[in-house]
Amino acid sequence: MKLISWNVNGIRACIKKGFEDFLNEADADIFSIQETKMQEGQVEIDFPGYNQYWDSAERKGYSGTACFTKEKPLTFTKGLGIEEHDTEGRVVTLEYDKFYLVNVYTPNAQPKLARIDYRMEWDDAFRQYVSDLDKSKPVIICGDLNVAHNEIDLKNAKPNIGNPGFSYEERGKFTELLEAGFIDTFRYLYPDKTGAYTWWSYMFNARANNAGWRIDYFVVSDRLKDKIIDSCIYPEIMGSDHCPVGLEISL
Repeated sequence: MKLISWNVNGIRACIKKGFEDFLNEADADIFSIQETKMQEGQVEIDFPGYNQYWDSAERKGYSGTACFTKEKPLTFTKGLGIEEHDTEGRVVTLEYDKFYLVNVYTPNAQPKLARIDYRMEWDDAFRQYVSDLDKSKPVIICGDLNVAHNEIDLKNAKPNIGNPGFSYEERGKFTELLEAGFIDTFRYLYPDKTGAYTWWSYMFNARANNAGWRIDYFVVSDRLKDKIIDSCIYPEIMGSDHCPVGLEISL
């Protein structure tokens, strides 16, 4: 099974920059996107061969997640089931026979960590949500988790300590997620690989200089680790300030 995840930073703009070419080339069984920045049906989007499942923010042009799948899921759920967390279109859950797929766009802590308290509440609620699912069947989490876990996961670690996406608080919550029975598939396979990033600032020629952050992930239930074939990053794919990430897994 092949899975792809991509923060597209606006699906309508990304479609004009080659999104469909990569969708067709990747030929993924499930293609998940974050930061759609649109409501379902706002613009007609048709990808032949794929069923569509959307969770859009109440605020237009903001956030949003969606999954395009070849096989229809048994169930489709939006959000975490918690009203205060479910207005921004941040979670799509698809249930299949052998696993749950959870597509997530984690809230940004914002400059000067202005939203860090909410972010901590979100991380706790999300960890509980996927842990509860994991009691039923294994979980595959994909998406923009808005955190670089360790210093190896960003180019300029030292000056970014304490900044949004690399604060001790956010990194600690990611550690708690892993300790709850999940693994970061990329680091599981490539524990020492450097220069592997998924997001680059639009400023300072960051992408050309590969001065990036790895904040997009495939995280899976620990009991799936022997099923992982590969966890990959596609830095050559343009169209967003993020690049796609992929997971090949035998299920």
